[in-house]
This record gives sequence, structure tokens and C-alpha cells, in this order.
Amino acid sequence: MRRLLALRREGKLTTTRVRLAADVLGVRERAVWRWLAAAERDEAVARAPGERAAYPGRFTVTDEVRALLRLWKGKVAAVHRELAARAARGEGEPPPSIPTLHRAIQRDLTPGERAGLAGGERAARKHDVFLARPRGWRNHVWETDHVQAPVLVDVDGKPRRPWITWFTDCATNAITGLAVTAAHPSRESVLAALRSAVLREDPYGPFGGLPEKVRVDRGKDFLSRTVTAAFDLLDVTVEDLSAYTPHLKGTVEGLNRAVESMFLAALPGYARQPRPGKRASCPKDEALLSFEDFTARLLDWTRWWNTEHQPVPLRGRTPLEAWQDDPTPLRDVAAADLWTFTLEDAGTRTLTTRGIRFRKRDYVGPWMTGQSGIQVRIRFMPHHDHRIEVYHAATGRYLGPADLADQATEEQISAVRRVRAARARRLKKDLEASQRDRYAAVNQPEAPRRLGALTTAQAEAELAQAADTNLSDLALPDLIPPAAPPADWRTPPSLATRTAPGRPAPLPAELAADGPPGPTAQTAEDGDAS
Repeated sequence: MRRLLALRREGKLTTTRVRLAADVLGVRERAVWRWLAAAERDEAVARAPGERAAYPGRFTVTDEVRALLRLWKGKVAAVHRELAARAARGEGEPPPSIPTLHRAIQRDLTPGERAGLAGGERAARKHDVFLARPRGWRNHVWETDHVQAPVLVDVDGKPRRPWITWFTDCATNAITGLAVTAAHPSRESVLAALRSAVLREDPYGPFGGLPEKVRVDRGKDFLSRTVTAAFDLLDVTVEDLSAYTPHLKGTVEGLNRAVESMFLAALPGYARQPRPGKRASCPKDEALLSFEDFTARLLDWTRWWNTEHQPVPLRGRTPLEAWQDDPTPLRDVAAADLWTFTLEDAGTRTLTTRGIRFRKRDYVGPWMTGQSGIQVRIRFMPHHDHRIEVYHAATGRYLGPADLADQATEEQISAVRRVRAARARRLKKDLEASQRDRYAAVNQPEAPRRLGALTTAQAEAELAQAADTNLSDLALPDLIPPAAPPADWRTPPSLATRTAPGRPAPLPAELAADGPPGPTAQTAEDGDAS
């Protein structure tokens, strides 16, 4: 605008230049001519063309307006009604018109402030500027996360949304390893994904090796004792990020968004697919993928991402090409050692004639013949109760696996699961019924009135049933009265009647050595004189 003003004063400003400036600014040509005329009168207008000049008495956003915007979630009309109501009660000046209030908010508050007052910190963060970390080198920093796939998958005849746990290299955007869980993930999912990420053998290669650092959020699975111990044994630094800061691990968060838009959205059973009707649910006749098919397709997509896809930060290269172009040496770990390091340590046990006793169960193996009496160390995969790994306690030598003795059949396990599910449904139904309170509907101000009448017999039956299960009601604290306190204690009469008469309680050792003071000593002297 200052350049146009200088050209106008020199007489060199043409209509073509004004029309070009209007196109760049996105306004009409007449608006540019009007701004130039205003700038000739006041050069300060050229700094912010189009903005109204400040004048005495112009309405500005105050702390009161900010508080009302936060209260009413950024709704300007609601803020105007509140200001008008306060003015009617004599609590302030009449508010300006709604358009004036809109202009003041747009002028005095930044887009981030307006979004934060309406939607909170997460909405305000969308308007912030974040610095990009340097790319670094391969295996310098990894990032890991859990993400629930928005796809319904057939798991044992039930539709479920599986979880994906993966590790990604920040320098090359390569997916080094992943693990898929049919239900909620755990530390076992993290350890399985870590093994697939570190190993560079088929089918995991060529990505892998030990990273220098791993960024995690505050998920309890990533910070569990077993996972942190595995990272310590592998000499990997764990960087625990602050809570609710996804922008601090942008590589894996970007991968979570990319896998949905580039792969999961095209699968059958996609839960966020626009559907006809009021409820966006999956049709009952829609054929779902099995858990095996979903895992196979996800692994194929992962190979495509690593070998064919060209992420924007890599500037025309695939993650595989960026990995191979990096000359940084890799730190490898043998598969047997990696398996040992990523198992949970359960301490030492003694091998008996019945095998190894662990969690009230016996585990046996064919290699135990003739080994009874030795001390062994147990390691196991979390939640894999059917097998444990056994090592020599003194030398650390691997002895072999041990399987659960007298393991139930699949039919028995299925029956137990059905019984547990039915019991859980009954308990949930009873709990919901007990917590469902009903109150009478009112149309006048009055105290709430609870509904639900019981007969005397019903109340007595329910109380009798609860009395048999409440152990505190069955306790008899006065069955054996406590011993009488020492004679020198000042015992209230109300408590003296509740103590057992007879011999008083013994004094502490330090007081017994010196003898009781006061009236007790005098009583002893009187007794000796008699």
C-alpha cells in the first residue's frame, strides 16, 4: 500500500497496477482507491489498509467480555444477551449492537484466542505454530503409539475394532515394526511390536536395529516395569512426553491419520463411513474381514508404505531409499537374546518332582527329567499363561520351555468364558437397576421427591440378605472386653465400665523399671507398712 501511495504521489499510478493490487488483496478495485485516498490524509492508514481508524469511545473487548465468551463457549449473541440483562439490572453500561460486538471480538482477539474461548486448549492449539525437529539419522529417534482401527473385524464371531501398536523411525518415516491386537493392547503388544521392529531378518527386514531413543506418551503400557526394563537392557533411552501433547510426536501421529485415510477407509466394516439413516452403524448383512485377513492386509499396506510411498518430508524418496542412503551403522541383537530381554522376569523357583510352581499352577517340560532340585529363573510373556521360559538361576543358561500341566480343553475354556460373560451381564443389569433412581416430575419449585415404594416384608428380606454378607455387622467388638488401664491413668467412667475388671494392663518396660509415680508409689509404701 505504501508503494502504491508513492506511485500516486509521483503521478505514475495506473489502473492496471490498482487492479492487480485488488486481485492480490482479494478486494474490489474501488476499495483500493478508497484506501489510497484515506492514506493521503493519514499515512498511518497505509500500515493496515481496510481497518477502521481508532476513535475515542470505540468499544473494545474487556475482561468481562472475555469471561462471558468463555462462559458461553464463544457465542456472541449469548454474550450480548447477558450484557443487556446486566445493564437492565443496573450492573453496567448498555452493550453495543451485535455487529459492533462481532467487529470488536474479531479485531481485539486472535483466532487462537477465539477458538480457545469456544473450544478449549485443543481448539486453540490448531492455530499455533510449531517448530519442526531436525530429521536426524536412521535409528536416532523412534516414536511409538497405540491406535484403534475404525474398522469392525470378525473376532471369534463378534465384531471388534482391533488395536495397532507400531514403531516408526523419525528420520526416514519408515514403519520399523508393528503388532495387532484383537482387544485392548497391553505391555505384551508393546513387546511384540518391539521385537518385530528391532529384528532385521525376514519378514521384518531391512528396517530395524536398536534405536538411540524412543518417544512415548504417558501410556501405562509403555511405562510398565517390563517394558522399561527391556529398554534398559537394550540400552535404549525412553523419552516420556508430557500428557496431551500429540504435537511432540508428530511422526507417529501423522502415521495414525494417514493409515485411516489411505487404507482403513476403503475396508469393509469401516465404522466412520457415511451411511443412510439416523444411526451411522454397520449394516447387519455387511461381510466383515476376519482378524487374519485384516492383519495380512495391514502388513501389505505397511510394505507399500515403506517401499513405494513417497512422504512429503522425504522429497521424492521412499522410506526404503532414505534408509539405504543413510550410512549410519546399525546395532543388531541376536533373536534369542532379544526374546530373552523382552520377557518379564518372575524371579527364581525350585524345580521339584511336580515341575515348577508358578502362580498356583504347575508347569512341566520334557527336559526336566533328572533336573529336580535345581534353582531356575522364570521368564514369561505377559498374559501368555500357557507357557513359561526357564533359565538356570546361577549361569543364566536357557533350559527350555515349560507348559501348563493339566491344561483345560478348548471346549472347557469356551464354556467358562460363556459362563463368565453371562454372569457379567447379570451383575451389570443388577448394578444398573440398583443405581436407577426415579423422582417425581414437578412443575413448581419444591424439594425432590424420590419414588419407589417397598412393603415391610420386602424391606426386611433385603436387609436380612445384606446382613449375612456384611462382615462389619457380624463383628462382636465387646465379646472380649479390653483389659483395665493402669491405675495411674485417668479413665472416663463411660470407658471404665467397658473394661474387664481384675488385673490391670502391664506398664511399658521403661516405666516399669523406674516404678510408677504419684499415688501408685504411695500405695505400694502403705502396703509394705501394713
